[in-house]
Amino acid sequence: MSRSLRKSLFAAASAIAAITVTGGAVAFCGFYVGKADTKLFNKASKVAIMRDGNRTVITMANDFQGELTEFATVIPVPVVLEEEQIHVTENAILDHLDAYTAPRLVEYFDEDPCMVLERREMAMAAPMMTLSGTADKMRKKDSLGVTIEAEYTVGEYDIQILSADQSDGLADWLKQNGYKLPDGAEKILGSYIKQGTKFFVAKVNLEEQAATGLKYLRPLQIAFESPKFMLPIRLGTLNADGKQQLFAFMLTRSGRVETTNYRTVKLPTGMDIPVYVKNDFGAFYKSMFQQQVEKENERAVFLEYAWDMNWCDPCAADPLSQSELRELGVYWVGGDGDKPGI
Repeated sequence: MSRSLRKSLFAAASAIAAITVTGGAVAFCGFYVGKADTKLFNKASKVAIMRDGNRTVITMANDFQGELTEFATVIPVPVVLEEEQIHVTENAILDHLDAYTAPRLVEYFDEDPCMVLERREMAMAAPMMTLSGTADKMRKKDSLGVTIEAEYTVGEYDIQILSADQSDGLADWLKQNGYKLPDGAEKILGSYIKQGTKFFVAKVNLEEQAATGLKYLRPLQIAFESPKFMLPIRLGTLNADGKQQLFAFMLTRSGRVETTNYRTVKLPTGMDIPVYVKNDFGAFYKSMFQQQVEKENERAVFLEYAWDMNWCDPCAADPLSQSELRELGVYWVGGDGDKPGI
């Protein structure tokens, strides 16, 4: 069975308003809510998404600025998650994925040994069907219209799954629990509530965090089945501190993923460039990317890499191992092929 991996590079601006179809800002798929006046910002995030049928596994790593003390992130999810659907993984796997798909400069001495590959485009969503939830863990709805559907401690995170009737009720609930929301959060929360979305709230458990001995937070991973195939990036823009970048790695059995509400633009590739560029390819690529961002008025998603993981020409890093792929939710490689909780 072939293994396919796709990577898109998102450019983000500081603008927050009107970012559904024509907006220019994208970011981490949740927003941070901090105690008191703590300032928490994320400028670069990595999200790996495995999609197969209706099954999705999302692994989220972020580069934030701020104290770990009393901090939380709010992420929209389509269903109430069971504890076994939530996992904490390691940064090294996403770092390896990033290195493998990194832009590369190739020097050829032959006429043209490259094979031309044609790839079919893949639809962004599966046919709609009834969603299933877990009603057995339903808690009593409070006066604000907020229901705590489930509570868990996973790794260094205390997690609650919330549902809400109104955005102002959810905003008030978060504030009453000691959290200061970023400006504009209430309006965007409302857009998700209208879709029947649940909210995954992950707060740092300081005791568990100290026990890890780590000075950073490990990536969170969630798995669920839903016909909805989306990356809820709107909330992430609330933490914008200048321009941001989101690296989205899409893992599929075959085909390539494209966005439906943002225009997908392919970055220049397969071009002949002067030999001297190889001495400073990093600076060249950064400048080229910035030029493309400005050309598109910061309103596009940029496809940086699309290839079959079975081989590469050449490889920027070794391909991911079967165990690494399975850790990211690619259940059809290695093992018995069963769908794990994560």
